[in-house]
Amino acid sequence: MELRGKTIIVTGASSGIGAAAALLFASEGANVVLGARREAQLNTVVEQITQSNGHAVCLAGDVTDETYSKDLVDLAERQFGGLDGAFNNAGIIGELGPIPEMETANWQSVLATNLTSAFYAAKAQIPAMEKRGGGSLVFTGTFVGYSNGGMPGMGAYAASKAGLIGLTQSLASDHAARGVRINTVLPGGTKTDMAGDDPAARDFIAGLHPVKRMAEPREIAQSALFLLSDRASFVTGSPLAVDGGIAIRLL
Repeated sequence: MELRGKTIIVTGASSGIGAAAALLFASEGANVVLGARREAQLNTVVEQITQSNGHAVCLAGDVTDETYSKDLVDLAERQFGGLDGAFNNAGIIGELGPIPEMETANWQSVLATNLTSAFYAAKAQIPAMEKRGGGSLVFTGTFVGYSNGGMPGMGAYAASKAGLIGLTQSLASDHAARGVRINTVLPGGTKTDMAGDDPAARDFIAGLHPVKRMAEPREIAQSALFLLSDRASFVTGSPLAVDGGIAIRLL
C-alpha cells in the first residue's frame, strides 16, 4: 500500500478529482483529511471511506480563507498525530471571456481560489511536514498556462495556473533540503463538473487530445498518488503532465 500510515490533506474533495483522490489514497492506507465548501458531499465521501475500513475526517470551509488551511493542518495533527502530505486540488475556471471585458471581481476570485489558496496551503502545511522530517505537497495545475496559455477566454485561469507553476518551483527549491517535495500535476480535460454537461462540448474537448478521450478523475488521482508516495522520492519542482498528450498537440 503506497501511503500506509501517512496522513494526507485533500482539498476540493467533495467531488471530481478530489473525491476520487480521497477514495484512492484511503484505499492505499492513508489517513485522509478532506476539505471543500460542501459539507454534505464531504460527509458522503467520508462515509464511503469508513465503510471500506479506511480512516477519514473532514472539515468544510473555503480555501480562500487563510485560517482554513491552518484549521485543516490542526485537524490532521489532532486526529492522526501529524501531516505527511497534501493534495491541494481545489480550483475554479471562473467566467470565460476576453480580458478587456472581464469583471475585476472574476479575476480576483480566480486568482484567490487557484493561486493565493496555494500560498495559504504552503504556509500551513510545509512547517507541519518539516516537523515530521519531510513530506510531499502536490498542487493541481493544468496544461493551460503551461504548455499553452493562449486558449481563448481563459486569461484569468491561465494566469493563475501559470503562477502556480512558478510557486511550485520556488517552494521546491526552498524546502528540498528539509525533506519536503513540492510538485504539480497538469491534467488535461477530465470528466468533472468543471467540464460541463454538454455532450457536444465534451466531445470537442475529447477530440483535442491525441488519445481522443477525456480522463477519468481516478486517472488524475493516480498521478497525485505517485507524487505523494515514496516512489517519487527524487521528484520535486516538477510539472507532471497527465493530459492524454494534449500539450504536445498544442505546442
